[in-house]
Amino acid sequence: MAPARRTDAAACEADLLREQLRERTADLRRLKSEYDTYRKRVHRDRRAVGEIAVANVLSGLLPVLDAIDQARRLGDVTGGFQRVADVLHTELASLGLRSFGSAGDPFDPAAHEAVSCTRSDRVERPTCTAILRPGYRVGDQLLRPAQVEVAEPPGGR
Repeated sequence: MAPARRTDAAACEADLLREQLRERTADLRRLKSEYDTYRKRVHRDRRAVGEIAVANVLSGLLPVLDAIDQARRLGDVTGGFQRVADVLHTELASLGLRSFGSAGDPFDPAAHEAVSCTRSDRVERPTCTAILRPGYRVGDQLLRPAQVEVAEPPGGR
C-alpha cells in the first residue's frame, strides 16, 4: 500500500503544480496584456501631445502668413523675400499645415466664418463668393476658419 499512497500523493502534487502553473500563466498573460495596453496608450498620448505642440506653434505663425499674403497682393514679395516666403510655406506644409478656402466652395459653417451674406439667383445653395482670409488646418484639426463672403439663393436655403 505504501507505493500506491506515494503515487496518489505524487499525482495530487502534480495536479496542484499544474493548477498553480495555469494560474501563474493566466496572471502573466493578464500582466502582459495590461502592459501592452499601457504602452499603446503612452504612445498615443505622446503623439497627441506632439500634435498639439505643432498646432500651437503653427497657430502662432498664422499672422506671419497673413502678412506675407498681404505683401504678395501689394506686389512687395520679390527677390530674396520671395525665396524666404516660399521656404517658409514649404516648411510649414511639411509640418502638416494646409490652407483652404476658395471662391465657389459650398459654405460650411464649421470651416468658414461668414463676414457678409448676400442673395443671388446665381447660386443654388449657400456658396463662398470671396475669400477674405484663408483658413488653415493641421491634419483634421481646424486652426482657423476661412473668412468668406457668402451668397445664398433668393429664397434662403
